[in-house]
Amino acid sequence: MISLTDRDKLVPQADDELDKLKYEVAEELELDDDIKERGWENMTTREVGKIGGNMVKKMVRFAEGEMKKRGGNI
Repeated sequence: MISLTDRDKLVPQADDELDKLKYEVAEELELDDDIKERGWENMTTREVGKIGGNMVKKMVRFAEGEMKKRGGNI
């Protein structure tokens, strides 16, 4: 089992892309204005969880699409 810390990322350049995805999802959920007004630190757990959950859904869909292209292989 792989154990990673913030310092041991498999793809360090992914940070920027994940931030873009986070803001994209926040915008889709119409939470982007709230983030601009209140900042991330003042968002509710529910709001942040909603963003995170939707990010995971998008990443799973992406991975499924990639697997389909590869004949079901990872």
